[in-house]
Amino acid sequence: MMNNPTNSATTVLVTGANKGLGRETVRRLASLGWQVFLAARDADRGKSATAALTAAGLDVEFIQLEVTSADSIAAAVEAVRQRTRKLDVLVNNAGIGGTRKLPPDTEAADFREVFETNVFGAVQVTNAFLPLLRAATQPRIVMVSSGIGSLARTSDPTRIESTLLGLPYPSSKTALNMITSMYSRALPDIHINAADPGYTATDLNNNSGHQTVTEGTDAIVRLASIGPDGPTGGFFDRFGPVPW
Repeated sequence: MMNNPTNSATTVLVTGANKGLGRETVRRLASLGWQVFLAARDADRGKSATAALTAAGLDVEFIQLEVTSADSIAAAVEAVRQRTRKLDVLVNNAGIGGTRKLPPDTEAADFREVFETNVFGAVQVTNAFLPLLRAATQPRIVMVSSGIGSLARTSDPTRIESTLLGLPYPSSKTALNMITSMYSRALPDIHINAADPGYTATDLNNNSGHQTVTEGTDAIVRLASIGPDGPTGGFFDRFGPVPW
């Protein structure tokens, strides 16, 4: 059902949201009374996740979205536009881990799929949704990054991030951090921040993380919920600022 174009409910779209951090972000934001669009590339999994959340009484709607496809992104924008006149929050959560090869064994081809999703996908989705974001009174964008994209943390021998060796995934998150910084300066009318979920048990790490998905979404939810005086152009985990 199409919403009244003058509706005042807070609206949010979360990419890669059929499981893990994305799904928990949807659940938590919908629990605030927000209108949430659960975006995922796999229609069956996305619809199944949405059905479970709506059965719990939450205002969640599925939007099919493959972040590496310009056609899919355009269709998703139009689908959201048919349901609301503005988008208050965009959470760029979709991401893949890629190869587990050590750096000397990694080839250039190993970067391509990871960067298509984690970097280029975030840029394409952000740019496509800007008109709907600009229609909101106080738009926010959350880029779901990782502590392993922090140069400071990966070079600190006391941090677990320094023990995880790889090229495509960490470098994709470092790139996303710079993209966050640049967007925040180019778009001062939008609050744009990067979130580090921390070492959270998800499929991305074979559920080896020590945090729950609820703990892992703390920073995402907080940044999605900030007010007009909130930060922009920053990098945060559930405990506070993260060094670049």
